[in-house]
Amino acid sequence: MTTGSADQAGETADVIVVGAGPGGSATAAYLATQGVDVLLLEKASFPRDKICGDGLTPRAVRELVHLGIDTAGWQRTRGLRILGGGRNFTLDWPESATFPAYGMVRTRRQLDHALAAHAVARGARLHEATSVTAPLFDGRGRVVGVSAKVLDEAGRATGQTANYRAKVVVAADGVSSRLATAVGRPKREDRVMGVAVRAYYTTPRRDDYLESHLELWTTDDSGARILMPGYGWLFPLEDGRTNVGLGILDTSSAFGKTDYKDVLRRWAQSLGDRWELAFDPAGGPIRGAALPMGFNRTPLYADGLLLVGDAAGMVNPFNGEGIDYALEAARVGADVIGQALARQSDAGRERALAAYPRIMKHELGGYFTLGRWFARAIGNPEVMRLATTYGLPRTALMRFLLKVMANLPEEHGGRLDDRLVHLMSKVVPDA
Repeated sequence: MTTGSADQAGETADVIVVGAGPGGSATAAYLATQGVDVLLLEKASFPRDKICGDGLTPRAVRELVHLGIDTAGWQRTRGLRILGGGRNFTLDWPESATFPAYGMVRTRRQLDHALAAHAVARGARLHEATSVTAPLFDGRGRVVGVSAKVLDEAGRATGQTANYRAKVVVAADGVSSRLATAVGRPKREDRVMGVAVRAYYTTPRRDDYLESHLELWTTDDSGARILMPGYGWLFPLEDGRTNVGLGILDTSSAFGKTDYKDVLRRWAQSLGDRWELAFDPAGGPIRGAALPMGFNRTPLYADGLLLVGDAAGMVNPFNGEGIDYALEAARVGADVIGQALARQSDAGRERALAAYPRIMKHELGGYFTLGRWFARAIGNPEVMRLATTYGLPRTALMRFLLKVMANLPEEHGGRLDDRLVHLMSKVVPDA
């Protein structure tokens, strides 16, 4: 992989992709496979870490297969174990013609590096240590490129700058999306937001199930049990570590009032009997990040700038998962851009690019609306208590909820529960 430098000033491409996370690298890889001249700009240098649960559901695995990623040796998961209300419930991933019957766990340090390398192997030009600072506009207000500053190995500005120009710019620059903000697309206040914190722990336990805790119990200094806000997870890696984390939604009354890192420490200590966790300092400190959900930035395309992944708020409000939707958006976005670049006129390109938000809203808009309603409901602790008490004992209901929350219905036809998930998504307003 290559690193940008000041002598790239004035460089041009058909498409510029800003951010080499899963959505950005996948977009670049798909475009390069079409023969498009694509420039991928990343402010960090690989390999680098990102805050994430590292879990990949079968929906994400399907996208990795689409992309052609070699996943040999990656940790596989058979399903999801749910704990809550004193109960322990294990569900296998549903197998279907649409999705494989397994998920994966892969650190973002490994996953993002693999996806960026894949984009380069397909023909994308990757410039690392290149921090995009602002969009470039033409006389009509259309985005026609970006300006950037070059960073040193420590991530500090070198004083060197560069401008890059292209026919289309893709913002895959994360939850804060400097590009989207600069063109007047702020986060929508009517969309659910979450916060997640995570750290790496070593454990002698080997497990091929993701583990989700609907209740976070710990003890105070006097030994009294305390129910803390949010939900927790343990996602096992292949190297004897597990990703331990917790999330909380802004629909909870505790949102913004809680020391989430302290909650995670206390909760991890309470799991000693089952997991024998030991904090792994080599994995870095406990770190947190925002989860932008349900298309919390719109429009997804306008005036030369197309949004992918967290930059567009493409996180599932049901479960906090965003990698699969970033990969899906990359596949759709690259196809739309490829079609647009084949048009002979500016007007023709704009008509083709305008299809992207329509397709994404058609595919995910209703589902994200359902997720938003669900997130607002479980923000009430009494609703969560009732759901845990009366829902977990019912196997058929829990299998259906797994299919809903991980968005795993058969794409065409399928069983009654598959068709019901599709029907639920279609009868509600798009997000």
